[in-house]
Amino acid sequence: MGTFSAWHLAILLGVVVLLFGSKKLPEMARSLGKSARILKSEAAAMKAERDKADEADKADGTTVPPSRPAS
Repeated sequence: MGTFSAWHLAILLGVVVLLFGSKKLPEMARSLGKSARILKSEAAAMKAERDKADEADKADGTTVPPSRPAS
């Protein structure tokens, strides 16, 4: 009951094609791919920035305690 079969996916694909049209789908997939690439690069940049700040803190001998979630 909880799994999708090939028929479910085929019906879903048919409904999506009927709603958006076959010409609009590749355009939507391209913009989704661009968004995913941008998100991935921004996440990598944030991680690199955080790692750089951590290394600078270790070199200075200062430590910042981890933040606690709000209660």
